[in-house]
Amino acid sequence: MVRWEIEESGEMVAELFEKLALPEGSLCVVGCSTSEVLGNQIGKGGSMDVAKGLFEALKSEALKRKISLAFQCCEHLNRALVVEKEVAISKNWIQVAARPVGDAGGAMATAAWEAMSEPTLVAQIQADAGIDIGQTFIGMHLRQVAVPIRLSRRYYGLAVIGVAKSRLPLIGGVRTQYS
Repeated sequence: MVRWEIEESGEMVAELFEKLALPEGSLCVVGCSTSEVLGNQIGKGGSMDVAKGLFEALKSEALKRKISLAFQCCEHLNRALVVEKEVAISKNWIQVAARPVGDAGGAMATAAWEAMSEPTLVAQIQADAGIDIGQTFIGMHLRQVAVPIRLSRRYYGLAVIGVAKSRLPLIGGVRTQYS
């Protein structure tokens, strides 16, 4: 990974967590096509180097803020998610018997699996926020109601960045008072 990519990862991740302003104990889902970051078609030409660099930047910021991360696999693993086993157990998530590899799961999920202390794969979650790099469609793993957040940059490498944060649903009518 070249120097500008490492710097770009750190800057983007720092801005991401600053704008999300998630409280301790929150969960952030990450979807990333390293193929798209490099300008390739999604699923064609991913990079473990890009994935490892981004993982380290995300892990570092998340640890500082006491936020858990979930890394979405590709469609070949039905967009299952890599999380630390203790998180899966504490949230009572359904674990599945698989593990990501480059050709089935993607480089980002594989890098997360290899770097986590005790990774597991879960079928689905409801995250408080998320970042989608390369249009990997993380929306299925966000808690309602998702609100888009704009970062100062629109691209990571050559991949489009999408960020969202969940808020509580606003229910009721004209006489409703919201906190």
